[in-house]
Amino acid sequence: MVTAAMLALLGVLVVDGGGTMRAASNAEALAREAARAGGQAIDGGAAIEGDAWRVKPADATAAAHAYLRSTGTRGSVTVSGDGKTIHVTVRDTYSFRFMPGSRTVTGEGEAVLLHGVDEPEN
Repeated sequence: MVTAAMLALLGVLVVDGGGTMRAASNAEALAREAARAGGQAIDGGAAIEGDAWRVKPADATAAAHAYLRSTGTRGSVTVSGDGKTIHVTVRDTYSFRFMPGSRTVTGEGEAVLLHGVDEPEN
């Protein structure tokens, strides 16, 4: 009887622990994709003139948030001062299947603009 109860408890821990890990992995993937979406908001004027490769911060932030909204997720977006790095943090909640309660999971993603023909230039 004790063995059956221990096996049941182990099963509960495996299912809910695995679910938490999947939720965290999903949050990280969403954050990465949102950062990539923000990275598409390149400042065309500066790039065409050869001044710099950077994003327009407001457009990059809006694009990343739009991606997150399309997935039903919320998060925070920051763009570096030089406009070359977009960082996204996603927080989500995993509701346990067998145990009472839930757990907050966090995922982070970053996109860095690079340009060059054979290798990234500075």
